[in-house]
Amino acid sequence: MLSALERFAPLPLQESWDNAGLQVGLTETEVSGALLCLDVNEAILDEAREKGCNLVVSHHPLLFRGLKTISDLTDVQRTVRKAIRLDIAVISMHTNMDNAQGGVNWRIAEKLGLQDITYLKEPSGAVGELPEPLAADDFILLVKNTFGVECAMCNQLLRRPVRKVAICGGAGDFLLDDALKAGADAFITGEMHYHQYFGYEQQIQICVIGHYQSEQFTAEVFQEIIRQECPGVKTYIAETNTNPILYL
Repeated sequence: MLSALERFAPLPLQESWDNAGLQVGLTETEVSGALLCLDVNEAILDEAREKGCNLVVSHHPLLFRGLKTISDLTDVQRTVRKAIRLDIAVISMHTNMDNAQGGVNWRIAEKLGLQDITYLKEPSGAVGELPEPLAADDFILLVKNTFGVECAMCNQLLRRPVRKVAICGGAGDFLLDDALKAGADAFITGEMHYHQYFGYEQQIQICVIGHYQSEQFTAEVFQEIIRQECPGVKTYIAETNTNPILYL
């Protein structure tokens, strides 16, 4: 299972600060079922147990940095202890899956119906074209409907049609200028710093939809890889919503 995921999204593709790969568990464990999710917490482990899964595959790593203590002081420590106690292995495919062709950003582009998808800046982000140009407000409505968000954080509405769209799931503001250089009419990401909204009026349509929301389809990518490479393994897309942000 781990080798199949890493063939699709090799670990060298991850950023230097990341910690993708095996998080908890033994590499030779026979998989009874895999629960696929964005984040790993205690509720996810409970769902895995209920579904008879002894493997969780997440996008965001459970362990970003080393632990000096494993007790019950933090959510991460409690989750590690619970995974070990329940004998549930945890694998995370993070920025390597973001950067892989056909990975997270490709899936966002496909959900929007973009065509001719390529890297925005190899190996980061993606860019493609809508089948037909859209007015900026119609484009934002398409994004909201596709990702099921009630609102999007945008800059001033573009007064020209949107055709070429750049994408970076999660925290992607570092690619905003690359999107502009690529000639994109719009840039979609999950979160962006306040001051980066300034100065792009009528240059590019910024559309920020939330970190969790932008990457919510990542589990589908995991499922397709596993079904193709390990057809005997049962897979389940997690029903637990791990988004810690409430919109009130």
